[in-house]
Amino acid sequence: MTKAPEHFDVIVLGSGVAGLSVAVRLAGSRGGLSVCVVTKGALAESATAWAQGGVAAVLGGDEDSTDLHLADTLAAGAGLCDVDAVRVLVDEGPLCVQELIALGAEFDRESSGRLSLAREGGHSRARVVHAGGAATGHEVERALVEATKTSASAIYEHTFALDLLVHDNTCVGVSVLVDGEVKELRSTATVLATGGAGQVFAVTTNPKEATGDGLAMALRAHVAVADIEFMQFHPTALHHPAMPRPLLSEALRGHGAILRDATGSQFVDELAPRDVVSRAMAAKMAEEHSEHLWLDATGLEEFSRRFPTLASSLHAIGLDPAKDWIPIAPAAHHLAGGVITDLDGATSLSGLFAAGEVACSGVHGANRLASNSLLEGMVFGARVADAILHGETDAKPTGVMVALLDPDHAELRATTVDVAPSTRPSDLHGDGGLDVAALRSTLQRAMTAGAGVVRSEASLHQAMDVIGEIEVTLKAHGTLSAATVELCNLLTVARGLLVAAVARTESRGNHARQEFVEQDPTWRRRQLLIERGA
Repeated sequence: MTKAPEHFDVIVLGSGVAGLSVAVRLAGSRGGLSVCVVTKGALAESATAWAQGGVAAVLGGDEDSTDLHLADTLAAGAGLCDVDAVRVLVDEGPLCVQELIALGAEFDRESSGRLSLAREGGHSRARVVHAGGAATGHEVERALVEATKTSASAIYEHTFALDLLVHDNTCVGVSVLVDGEVKELRSTATVLATGGAGQVFAVTTNPKEATGDGLAMALRAHVAVADIEFMQFHPTALHHPAMPRPLLSEALRGHGAILRDATGSQFVDELAPRDVVSRAMAAKMAEEHSEHLWLDATGLEEFSRRFPTLASSLHAIGLDPAKDWIPIAPAAHHLAGGVITDLDGATSLSGLFAAGEVACSGVHGANRLASNSLLEGMVFGARVADAILHGETDAKPTGVMVALLDPDHAELRATTVDVAPSTRPSDLHGDGGLDVAALRSTLQRAMTAGAGVVRSEASLHQAMDVIGEIEVTLKAHGTLSAATVELCNLLTVARGLLVAAVARTESRGNHARQEFVEQDPTWRRRQLLIERGA
């Protein structure tokens, strides 16, 4: 049964930093727009709340500059960043941080009252503001949730987005599952801010909600996506049965923690970008035939005061960071690619915008620089809101969108790759004899084995074979529910990631191929993925 539709000026899908930045800015404007926020959990449940390290922004450090932040971001991105997008990020980021502070976010400060700044991997200067040592995401989320509750026209919690509504090549809203019934929410503008897809993998730092929902909905609506082969694996996730894997903040290495192998030897530059560190760890673990390495934080002074959240988590499992080395292993952490956008967040589908981890804004390239993710959500969330307020509906040839709309003038060439149609929520009319949790686990294990830190053509095809088998079972037995749609979404994203990873015959950033261990200059280009047919 489908309920009668409701109408809003703007629907925001997702309640992380990007989505709530859009909602708060729109609702606080004088435009009088009705804004509806839709989230499949509670409003405060998002990957943002799990972010530890902080927000990277140049806030007046004497030795720092936005040009240095730009250079560090471009270096980490391994040749695939969009320079214009990065310039927007570093130039507009400081004001966004100040606006967040004005909303009530409280960041750590020195005794002088100045903001305390940390240095993380890939950064040439200390420029990362943080809260509670390593609880920055929680504080950012808290401030934005409070502002949203007082300003949004409607908030749909525990409401699962199924698919985008498209009419005459325009997004006109979204269908949702609420209380077991399908409902249509109509809008002039729809914003994807649904976060990442870490749950595609068995070992991840992402919460259970990170199932690639927005990315999958976009693919099913034939919206162009790019760079989704570049899943970033965070080097220092706690090696522990807990899932999502507890994250040991980059800030620990910025303060002097050391990575050690089984013999106690240091084997990598701890402040190298994440892709470099994760690859070095994968090679060392293969050499040692081990499942984990060690993070030595015993030399850090006042660990419990500086990092109270981490100290509490470690003590809870019987580890004392002042005395014990901490077992660590890489875990799926952040998707660098996503739905391609222009510099204002507009996508290839009229009326549809995207911001945050679900988007490919061009700022991350092949590997995200530490603590640029919360910043991206703030900056491009604000730009999406401003574009909507100005009445914009269609993408312009700026940022990554140049590769699609004006390829002759694109700084980076692009290759368009067709992706086979995936299982859709509307296909779920099976007999109900489905163990969704078991199938989800099978998919995750296959992706971790086949498309992890280091991949090969054989391992990628093995994972693709597993996806095909799961889809046959899903179509035969799946019925409409949030759990089965999440499985649809995970399969859709996994298929796209594998297709892109097989095609990219080089190693670059977060994508490492066993057969092609070097960067190939001819592969300094994007892969635009578009689902055809169906």
